[in-house]
Formats: sequence, C-alpha cells, structure tokens
Amino acid sequence: MSVEEIKQTKSNLIGWIEQLSDTNMLSFLESLKDSKADNDWWDNLSEPQIKHINEGLADAENGRVVSSDEFWKKLKNA
Repeated sequence: MSVEEIKQTKSNLIGWIEQLSDTNMLSFLESLKDSKADNDWWDNLSEPQIKHINEGLADAENGRVVSSDEFWKKLKNA
C-alpha cells in the first residue's frame, strides 16, 4: 500500500467512524484499539479463562476434537 493509499484509507475510516451511532460498533473499535496496547491480552485473563483455554489446547493435542461439520450436524439434530 502506498503512502497516498494509506492516507486515503485513514481518511475514509475517520469519516466512517465520525458517522457511527452504533454503540456496540464503537465499543468494539475501542477494544480493538486498546488490544494494540503494550500489554499482552493473555495477562488480562482470569484464572478460569486460562484454565479453559489450556483445557481446550489439551483436548486438541490429544485428538478430542470434532469437525465443524460434525458440530453443526449435532447442533441441528439437538
């Protein structure tokens, strides 16, 4: 992307953001901006969140997974 294209993209985004009234979108954009901060998002997780992530990783490493097709089929039939 050229310098001029970057400037145009920024200008377009600023204009779009200024027109936003959707508070959910604004909150999302703010959280996206904050996620680029110097600290790592992992450091802000609670112990239960870390535990669940580690359990999921262990499940994946040990083959305890289902394909998305299987998941949606089971959900549809539930």
